[in-house]
Amino acid sequence: MTPSQAPTSRPAPRIAIVDDDEALRDSLAWLLDSVGLATRAFPGGDAFLADAPDGFDAVLLDVRMPGLSGLQVQQRLNERGDSAPVIFMTGHGDVPMAVAALKAGAFDFIEKPFNHQQLIDVVQQALAEHQSLREAATRLEALQARYAALRPKERRILVHVAEGMTSREIAEHLDISAKTVEIYRLRAMKALGANNLAELVRFCVALGLVEALPD
Repeated sequence: MTPSQAPTSRPAPRIAIVDDDEALRDSLAWLLDSVGLATRAFPGGDAFLADAPDGFDAVLLDVRMPGLSGLQVQQRLNERGDSAPVIFMTGHGDVPMAVAALKAGAFDFIEKPFNHQQLIDVVQQALAEHQSLREAATRLEALQARYAALRPKERRILVHVAEGMTSREIAEHLDISAKTVEIYRLRAMKALGANNLAELVRFCVALGLVEALPD
């Protein structure tokens, strides 16, 4: 295999550690670095927010800090639309604050002092979920682009198919032949990458064209 053919390795996930306790920051950085994660530590929320936080894949955030609290930092991240999962580190008396953080979208919280393996497990779970959400967002963007490239009549037919109308019903509704409906439907399904009717319906639900059936 030539160098140009060699697979490129993905960069290690970047974890921000935001805590005013220097000893804890150093300990967490060493721990996470030891399992192949890249870390950067910050002594407080202001320093973290000033350092382009959207460049991180997860955030370990202390609840109580001088200056901005962890909840305030989380609020700023939410206002910016940052999607990196936030894991709060709390003292025993901070659990009610941590619950409030969860309601505001935090991934999880762990109480100090915490077990090293527990911390690693929570971080890995957050990273896996974040990666899954990013991949889903990428797939949706690609699907939206393919849908936008369809002809107006192809779009209408797809919606009617997803709503459960037959080709004959669609033909009568649009005043075209059933054969024309089938041609448009098959062409649109191919353009979207739908291999069957069930997949087409799922795509239409994902695009917000029809509502999902209740469970």
